[in-house]
Amino acid sequence: MASLQDERSHVTNTIIFRSRQTDCATCLLKAKCCPNTSIRKIARSVHEAARDVARRIAATPEYVRSHHERKKVEMLFARFKRILKLDRLRLRGMSGAADEFTLAVAVQNRLSILHAMMAI
Repeated sequence: MASLQDERSHVTNTIIFRSRQTDCATCLLKAKCCPNTSIRKIARSVHEAARDVARRIAATPEYVRSHHERKKVEMLFARFKRILKLDRLRLRGMSGAADEFTLAVAVQNRLSILHAMMAI
């Protein structure tokens, strides 16, 4: 596609690139590219550049390690919410929230020690 016209749709936050019919008619790849239409139309999000950066970061080994560690933390929060009934904080303020989480972590540590002792 030698030249593409762009049309921005504000409703969907996408940019629609359309080729010229004269460009598609002379193209050797038309049979593979757009066999059922006379022109090529590509919809691309306005946030695609940020998505490309995120895809590049996701391919690094550091991201894989971070993802694994983050999953462990998320599993603990899920356990706090589901099993320890910490679905909402009952004490007011930041110090109250810190106290509740400290108690929840202490309970979690005791439970993991208990499970380890029972496995032996």
